[in-house]
Amino acid sequence: MDELMIDLQKATAMEMANWRLHLWQMSIPEALSSQRYVQLSAFPTDMNYSRFITTVSAARKGSPIRLLTELMQRSPPSLISLAGGAPNPNVFPFKKATVAIGHGNAVEIGEDLMKRALQYSASAGIPELLSWLKNFQRNLHNPPTANYSPERGQMEVCVTTGSQEGLCKVFEMLINPGDNILLDAPTYAGTLAALRPLGCNIINVPSDQHGIIPNALKEILSAWSPEDIKSHSHSLPKFLYTIPNGCNPTGNSLTAERKKEIYQLARKYDFLIIEDDPYYFLQFEKPWAPTFLSMDLDGRVIRTDSFSKILSSGLRIGFLTGPKPLIDRVILHIQVSTMHTSTFTQIMISQLLQQWGEKGFLEHIDRVVEFYKTQRDAMLVAADKWLKGLAEWYPPAAGMFLWIKIKGVSDTEQLIMEKALQKEVLLVPGRAFNINSSEPSSYVRASFSLSSPAQMDLAFRRLADLIKEA
Repeated sequence: MDELMIDLQKATAMEMANWRLHLWQMSIPEALSSQRYVQLSAFPTDMNYSRFITTVSAARKGSPIRLLTELMQRSPPSLISLAGGAPNPNVFPFKKATVAIGHGNAVEIGEDLMKRALQYSASAGIPELLSWLKNFQRNLHNPPTANYSPERGQMEVCVTTGSQEGLCKVFEMLINPGDNILLDAPTYAGTLAALRPLGCNIINVPSDQHGIIPNALKEILSAWSPEDIKSHSHSLPKFLYTIPNGCNPTGNSLTAERKKEIYQLARKYDFLIIEDDPYYFLQFEKPWAPTFLSMDLDGRVIRTDSFSKILSSGLRIGFLTGPKPLIDRVILHIQVSTMHTSTFTQIMISQLLQQWGEKGFLEHIDRVVEFYKTQRDAMLVAADKWLKGLAEWYPPAAGMFLWIKIKGVSDTEQLIMEKALQKEVLLVPGRAFNINSSEPSSYVRASFSLSSPAQMDLAFRRLADLIKEA
């Protein structure tokens, strides 16, 4: 046994195959009694990423101009370049900037840095921000893929113009018309708007206040036979999309145990997991839930993060983390679309994060969480005061939303879009988050991010009057 022990994260495909064969040949008692025994389920799966990528994405090639831009930025100042088509920063009207920071020193962007901030930059993100984010993801999630080789799904990061850009490019990379995908609806309306035109078959996985129900997912997947899995049938679902913390609109959060079960199903049926987690940093209790990325032995998780809810929504900075072969495809798409996320906003965020460090950033997160937790509690008090007996809800463990089921109302569309407006209260009717937006919903989504406790109280009093009338 000892001479066959291997480093699971650095092993070649041949070493992995020999190790599996050796375990298979061992008697079960010998294997189980060995102190060095490793369960087969703990082995990374050799991923075939090409089977997930669409024809359009596979056809993308690196832009020679973009590659020259990145090469020039990595070159010493002594290089004389006549290749670039970048404008001369000396003619830009903006010279320097000072941005006041709460709980920190001001961010200073001097003349030299401003010239860089206003210029083209690498499509994956500016180097210092990418480096900070990669280290942060390693320290926060400790993904098994961090030390893998690139072709085996090494963890990679790229900056996107908000997490929505990253999501849209991931969908375009993965979805051919007719592909089956899995998601738990009701879900974020922006995701549904991005998915519908792609012609995929969306399979709804039942969920409750604790997120996706693993047994329901298992029942859905049982429609595919072992032969389908072995032959990598084209009808197998390509991926599961989920918002695991403080889901928009439901506020649901997946438990750690459910995530583990779901990940094992992803391995068995060989589908990817898109972990869309903009509310990860808005979890109201610690310890924070472990992520799918932290469980990802195979390199099958693509994770989206966003600074929108915690630093600024207007700066439009998000980032994708996932296996390098897939993140590289997204970067090729960025090269020919947005070219790169705003260099100025990247530098502004990068300067702030380097000033704070991880410790300062997490201290800022604690202040943000405390604010939203107070807001949530105020909304729950107002709901309990005015809506008890008229509606049902679960206290959300993360996020910005309360998902309310109105009793005795089969569809809230008219109630909200017509009558509520007359009463000067506005919520989002539940059908906006259904896969089929024409299906009725007895739910409404209420956000506690902006309104004061007094406004929440008044809004729910008006809503209660409407429900009684209906």
